[in-house]
Amino acid sequence: MSHQQVLELQEVFVTQGFPQHTFVQPVEYTRLLVALRTAGRSVVVEGPSGIGKTTAVNRAIAEAGISDRVLLLSARKSEDTNLIRDLPGFLPFGVVVIDDFHRLEDSVKKEIADLMKTLADEGASHSKVVVVGITNAGQSLISFGKDLANRIEVVPFEANPEYKVEELLTKGEDALNVSLNVKEEVTKDAQGSFYIAQMLAFNTCLRAGVLKTAAERIATAESHELVKGHVMQTLRRSFHETAVAFARGTKLRREGRAPYLHLLYWLSQSKSWSINADREADRHPEQRGSVSQVVTKGFLSDLIEGSADIQRVLHFDAVSATLVVQDPQFVFY
Repeated sequence: MSHQQVLELQEVFVTQGFPQHTFVQPVEYTRLLVALRTAGRSVVVEGPSGIGKTTAVNRAIAEAGISDRVLLLSARKSEDTNLIRDLPGFLPFGVVVIDDFHRLEDSVKKEIADLMKTLADEGASHSKVVVVGITNAGQSLISFGKDLANRIEVVPFEANPEYKVEELLTKGEDALNVSLNVKEEVTKDAQGSFYIAQMLAFNTCLRAGVLKTAAERIATAESHELVKGHVMQTLRRSFHETAVAFARGTKLRREGRAPYLHLLYWLSQSKSWSINADREADRHPEQRGSVSQVVTKGFLSDLIEGSADIQRVLHFDAVSATLVVQDPQFVFY
């Protein structure tokens, strides 16, 4: 690419907002695009946080030529939740994207499932619902009506392969006219998360003093461990107390087997950043009793629902016993 265009670091390696210069199509992107172009076909985009679901949806909507009639709603916002609840009464409404779908109450999820079925049966070209949520979001929708399975497109986004993460970093290198000496380490540590790759690359450049596109190609000479250490220090301020609060659980028992700490550890080891608590307990017989108890007696649900701080980073679906990371920075920490 020509380096006449001078870009600033935060425009290239983006830690918030849309990555215009480092956008990479996830593996499932074309499937998402075709589903968006199919009349009456509502779409569920599911997968871990930080792998580019919302970014891919926004780009695919623009590419499908339907961005002029899109309403973006988030289940995190109470005013949006009211709109989502009343959505069936607004037909026709163009394209509605519901982000953080898993945070909605079951009664609202059921209404959305019914609406998707209606749109599919009518082959409606005037309205489409796009749901973005955690792993198993599609399954939780289908649980409200088995006949929905063939009427919606479930697009599972998984951790991105390393070559996709590397492609993102290469785009960033070209945009800034820089060679990252720690590219291989960043690719590995990102664990398939575009967000973490952006964050580590941003901090590497920041430490190297690369704040905008260089006039001549330069190579960084940074220690990846030092960059990671700096990132960890920053993340500690945001997440340490939250991690401790979760690990302690509802009651701190000196003699207990620390079920919450084990859940947190298993979650950190999961490539999909989500675990089925029941299955994990079965895989670890020594902890099975204590972990199963906090799950079946509702203690885990109560712990998460009782803390806005923990809800920022973790979500537990009691129906499927799935514990999921909401913030990629938290699992990295």
